[in-house]
This record gives sequence, structure tokens and C-alpha cells, in this order.
Amino acid sequence: MKSRAFSTTNKAVSEVGLGCWQLGSSDWGQISEAVARETLEAAAEAGVSFFDTADIYGGGLSEQRLGAFLASYSRRDELLVATKFGRSSDPGGAANLTYDSMCRHAEGSLKRLGVPKLWLTQGHCLPGTVLRDGQVFEHLRRMQQAGLIEHFGMSVETVEEAKVCLQVEGLSSLQVIFNVFRQKLVTELFDAARERSVALIVRLPLASGLLSGKMSRERKFESHDHRNYNRDGQAFNVGETFAGVPFEKGLELVSELSKWVPEGWSLGDFALRYCLDFPAVTTVIPGATNKAQALNNARASELPGLGSHVHEQLRRFYAERVASHVRGAY
Repeated sequence: MKSRAFSTTNKAVSEVGLGCWQLGSSDWGQISEAVARETLEAAAEAGVSFFDTADIYGGGLSEQRLGAFLASYSRRDELLVATKFGRSSDPGGAANLTYDSMCRHAEGSLKRLGVPKLWLTQGHCLPGTVLRDGQVFEHLRRMQQAGLIEHFGMSVETVEEAKVCLQVEGLSSLQVIFNVFRQKLVTELFDAARERSVALIVRLPLASGLLSGKMSRERKFESHDHRNYNRDGQAFNVGETFAGVPFEKGLELVSELSKWVPEGWSLGDFALRYCLDFPAVTTVIPGATNKAQALNNARASELPGLGSHVHEQLRRFYAERVASHVRGAY
């Protein structure tokens, strides 16, 4: 597993991390304690050193499971954990973003993760008005001074929000949606992030599994799986589900993409390698619901780059076949 420097911190992270939304056993279907543990162990043994979670994933269950794993893992000091705040229902809404609420939520994450300080905490897709107001960043700097957090970043939905955050003093990272189906960031964000030495954490590199190449029209999702209940943005930003591409159209596009996949590779390998080919990307955080998925994702780090010719083909594919179908804030 290769590593990349994380922003202006003195740490490097694995270029393939693990997104832990699935381990909350909600929004992706049920995952048992044993399977969650096996998934975390497999990722770590494959060289994954960066784990991304949030205080609301499974009502804190994702953090709890990650914390239990960290407590027993023999090379704990090699692993870095990022969490997120701001979407809790207690107290909810704007009340989550007072200094006292942010401290209380951070303390809850500390307890569940079993760590003395949060290495990286991120605002969890906060409204653009909040980002432009800037008070949340003042609170985060105070939390650094109080010893609750070491670094802070922001998970965003749009390029505009990302650019607002890039002007913030002390920002270490941005978490963004980026994949073969969402390429706009290449020209509108990547250079600016590199100039500011801000790490880019890429979520949904596999577009909720669409870009794994393993889905079909017959695939059924559990009622509480967001790939069922949020296909058209009924619950939250549609971009968080299949990267905003309608499921059926996504299947068509995946079929077209398959012709460019090198022999011996999976489409998932191809999609992850695409993201990693950009130097502005610090780490990708595909999720996994079992050991095999975690191991398959990790292998993308050792694969060769796709080459300029393939990237040009993918640029045209996005512009001509994909862009008009992408929905949601972007």
C-alpha cells in the first residue's frame, strides 16, 4: 500500500482508506459485529491506515465498532481516524453548531472511539450559509486550543462550498465526491487545493457500488438502504447515492465503461485507479461490507496508472455521455 502526505500535517495516510458509513449497520443494510470486525481487520492488514467515520453513522455504532477494533489492534499507532460532526438530531439543525454542542459531540466521538484527541474532525456537509459565515471555523480553532481535536476539515457537496473552505485559516482537508461519473472537480478544484496544501479525501469513488461493475437491474436493496430510499434524493442530497446518476442509466454507463478495463482488472480496480491517478487526491475512501471488498479495494494502490490516452477517453465519456445525467448539488 502506498501512502501520500496529508496536507500540512506531519503524517502520511494510505492512498486507499476505508469509509466506515457501512459499518454503522444502517443506510447500507445490516452488518453484523463479526463481519464489521473482519472488514476492519482485513483493511488494516492490507495496509489501510486511514479510516473515515461520523458521529451519526448508525447512531454512533460505526465509531463504537471502530473504537473497539482500535483498542485491540497491535499496531494501533499506525492508524489514523477521521470523524465528522454536525448532522446529529440532538439537538439538531443549527443548534448542533454552537461551540458547546460541537464540544459535546466531539467528546461523544472521543468516548466511542476510545482516543484522547480527535486526529481529524470534519463538518458533515454543513449548509453553505454556515460555511460563509465562518463561525464554525472559529469554534474548531477553539477546540484545537482546548485539546479536543488536532486537525479539522470539511466534507462538502459542491465546488462553491469547497472554494469557500479553501480560504479558511488552518483547514487541513476537504472531503469531496469524485469519481468517473463526477469529473468536474478535476478542472474546478484540484489545482486550488494543491496550491493551498489542503488534503482531498475522495468519498464515493465507486458511486455507491455502481462502479464495482457487480450490479444489475435485478439487484434489490433493503428498505433502509439509501440506495433504495434515496435514489432520487428523497432523504438527503441525491449526489450521495450513486453519485447522483439514476440507477438504470448508471448501469448502461457501466456497461460502456467496461470496454476500457485492462485484462485482469475489475471495473472497481479501474474506477479506484482513475481517482488515484490525480496527484491532488490524498486518499480515496471506498466503503466495504465484508472482508473481500476491503481487500479488493486496497489492491488499487499497487496497480499502474491508466495513462493519458485512457484519461482522455474518460474525459470525453464524461462530457458526452455522463454529465447531463448527474443530479444534485455539484
